[in-house]
Amino acid sequence: MKIKQSKNSLPQHIGIMIDGNRRWAKARKISSFFGHKKGIERVIETIDYAFTKKIKVLSLYGFSTENWKRSEEEVSYLMNLFTEFARKYAPSFKKKGIQFRHLGNMEKLPKTLQKELKKAQKLTKNNNKMFLNIALSYGGRDEIVRAVQKIIKKKISADKVNEKVIMNNLDTKGLPEADLIIRTSGEMRLSNFLPFQGTYAELYFPKICWPDFNKKQFDLALKEFQRRQRRFGK
Repeated sequence: MKIKQSKNSLPQHIGIMIDGNRRWAKARKISSFFGHKKGIERVIETIDYAFTKKIKVLSLYGFSTENWKRSEEEVSYLMNLFTEFARKYAPSFKKKGIQFRHLGNMEKLPKTLQKELKKAQKLTKNNNKMFLNIALSYGGRDEIVRAVQKIIKKKISADKVNEKVIMNNLDTKGLPEADLIIRTSGEMRLSNFLPFQGTYAELYFPKICWPDFNKKQFDLALKEFQRRQRRFGK
């Protein structure tokens, strides 16, 4: 049986892999750092637009566990961008009713960034109009390993472990599974992003780089989602 989307239905949970900042900058013969800066500006615009569209959960893949292999200079620049992002925008998230969450291995991040992420989470913990997940030092496999470790520490017996238990020990605890996963830049891989939560997500791969993913492009993604027929294995 096919489950058809209502023409006006919207995804509850959108995951976005913000890919292509460096390629965008290279095509314009400018520093990749400027591409990352432009990417952060697009992140802010996308959060605001998703909020106006009443998207309940938005997960943004900002820095993977594999990205630590990049040059020390680039990693340092990105960490500073993320630190400033959390520091600057947490108050506005609080005001709007957006709950800020970090996905990933917090301990691997610089102390200053950890501090700002924790402050942002504490400041917005009671908000529920929208849930904003920022994945930094994140890898889906690493997340699952950490979830298993939590389950073991809680001494939950093997016969009690099921999908619900695992979901409740992931970084996205309490949130719905991903309905739509978008990856910009034309790459057609999930690259370790939400493997457990995105099992039945619709996938959308626009060819444009992240800095060019504007409101119009966001709307095109939503229209494509509404066009899909979701089966969930049935």
